[in-house]
Amino acid sequence: MKYWEIIADNLSKAGWSLGYVSAVDSEGRTICIVDAHRDDAKRFIVHANELLTAFLELELANRFVQSAQSIAERV
Repeated sequence: MKYWEIIADNLSKAGWSLGYVSAVDSEGRTICIVDAHRDDAKRFIVHANELLTAFLELELANRFVQSAQSIAERV
């Protein structure tokens, strides 16, 4: 199993629906786009040169959302 697949599985378990696409632009560069959304209207769209980088960005965003929710619950 690839590391980005592990991240995708963890995000899915955290309630995120995921989709991704990899394409080549007109200059021959690879572009990876990952879309993650939840039922509570949270949504992230990330683009990067590598799929792993895009999923790492989403993992970071998920941690930020969880931290913000935790803080909001304490207030």
